[in-house]
Amino acid sequence: MGSDNNVFLKSISKMFDDAVKILGVKRGLANQIKSCNSTHTIRFGVKLDSGIKTFTGWRAVHSEHLEPVKGGIRYSPHIKTSEIEAMAALMTFKNAVIDVPFGGSKGGLKIDPKKYSEEELEKITRRFTEELSKRGLISPSLNVPAPDMGTGKKEMAWIADEYKRLNPHDINAFACVTGKPENMGGVDGRTEATGRGIFFALKSFFNSVDVKKTKIKGSLKSQKIIVEGLGKVGYYAAAALREHGCKIIGVIEHHHSFFNEKGLDIDLIKKWLSESGDAKDYPNQTELKTRDEVFEKKSDIFIPAAREGTVTEENQAKLNAKIICEGANGPLTSRADEELSKRGVLIIPDLYANAGGVAVSYFEWVRNLSHMRFGRMEKRRKEYENASLISIIENSTGSRVSSKTKDILKQGPTEIDLVRSGLEDMMTEAYENMSEIWNENDYPSLRTTAYIYSIKKLVESYKSIGI
Repeated sequence: MGSDNNVFLKSISKMFDDAVKILGVKRGLANQIKSCNSTHTIRFGVKLDSGIKTFTGWRAVHSEHLEPVKGGIRYSPHIKTSEIEAMAALMTFKNAVIDVPFGGSKGGLKIDPKKYSEEELEKITRRFTEELSKRGLISPSLNVPAPDMGTGKKEMAWIADEYKRLNPHDINAFACVTGKPENMGGVDGRTEATGRGIFFALKSFFNSVDVKKTKIKGSLKSQKIIVEGLGKVGYYAAAALREHGCKIIGVIEHHHSFFNEKGLDIDLIKKWLSESGDAKDYPNQTELKTRDEVFEKKSDIFIPAAREGTVTEENQAKLNAKIICEGANGPLTSRADEELSKRGVLIIPDLYANAGGVAVSYFEWVRNLSHMRFGRMEKRRKEYENASLISIIENSTGSRVSSKTKDILKQGPTEIDLVRSGLEDMMTEAYENMSEIWNENDYPSLRTTAYIYSIKKLVESYKSIGI
């Protein structure tokens, strides 16, 4: 997976090695599974108003045991090869854990999007797409990118449109990428998917016997939660948890962080940050603190949802939470993971906890290949069935159901209802499978169990193709 000193890469490598050792996988097969199959470095020039500028991008393919391979494209000025390879490996394990039929891949473009106009970003993105297409690194059947840090619906729309222009006879062209706007085949619920997946991960944990392994008391609804990062992942995780009845007491941001023991209004915070760009003078009896101060506050659940390496060997002792649910990729280093586990902190690992995005990306890909919106064939029929059921109840009981209740009960499932249902099912089933393996074998941690669970599937796949 690479050779430099990148902490994220080394952490994944160690976690993989620990799992393989427990499983007793032969060295040759273990090396095959561990190795990134290919990493492509792409340099291309784009003519901008300021002149011709050269950009560097990457697409790493970790495993092609199943195709297409899947993984996002991030735009960042700090990205490097080892990071891309580590995330590609994580994607392989993540897909296997939630039983999505994809191999693992990841891409990146070394760029600071804030320094370019929208027109320039579009031109750069389209050129990058062209270069990926030339090399077979984007295709509905081979390699399907998605949004990541620094990219979103807009960039995915440009990529899809450019791929369609380059492949006009491909009827499935828009399935070349996921995370698109709804008018281009994007699926309703994709933007919130990773964050809502975190909620389903925590819900699954609290519905399991594994709660007894922690110092946690009460149901999920009664927990006090601190979230690091109120971006796409952190906000939607916090929003789903708040809908469930949980109390968000802390939000950690770059310069100022928010804390209120009685609970925060995350919508107001998000609006304030988007309008002011700074937490300074934020109202509503909320304490403004440094990120370290909120980091050290007592909580039941800590959700690091911003970046890699948030919790390290040096600062883990200051973290005062009973459960960590990894919303970002690699927010804990391997040494921090070990020390926290020794202290009795239960960690719900990233390769499972934040897999909601790829789960819903899978739904979008399937939707694009079928050329039909989810619910199209069943929504009205379900409404008629519900209306008939209400009528039977009213006739048999002699009581009338209120109009408001009728409207709620009669409603057939919308696309987002079906997407959320599918996401919950995948996250729940994956956790139940991991929990069963964990309790049957007494593995050291849930993270080790998740790696073992995914690696077992990869071993079976490679053996089936004669490796």
